[in-house]
Amino acid sequence: MSGDIDKFNQIVDAEDYFDFFQLPYDQKVVNVNRLHILKKFSQFIKEIDENYTDISSSDRLNKYCEALEKAYQVFLESTPQEQKLFKVFNEKPKNVVTLTEITSD
Repeated sequence: MSGDIDKFNQIVDAEDYFDFFQLPYDQKVVNVNRLHILKKFSQFIKEIDENYTDISSSDRLNKYCEALEKAYQVFLESTPQEQKLFKVFNEKPKNVVTLTEITSD
């Protein structure tokens, strides 16, 4: 894997993460799920940073690479609605009555 942790920390675009780790990806999948992939990736990074405090930079980057692969795979097999990573998917709409709330007496 090319690069180092400083270069990694400067990346902001999803495609640049895939390029940095030299991982293949489908542009259509990234276009549709970009924010969700990045959000899931950031959750995995947080877990790595919390659980692996004493590893080398290269080992950390290897774990980050695995995390990006895993985040991408999640959205090949699931949808953003199923993952509910963002607040909007967890909030009940206001002023809406769902069919399950309607009963006949």
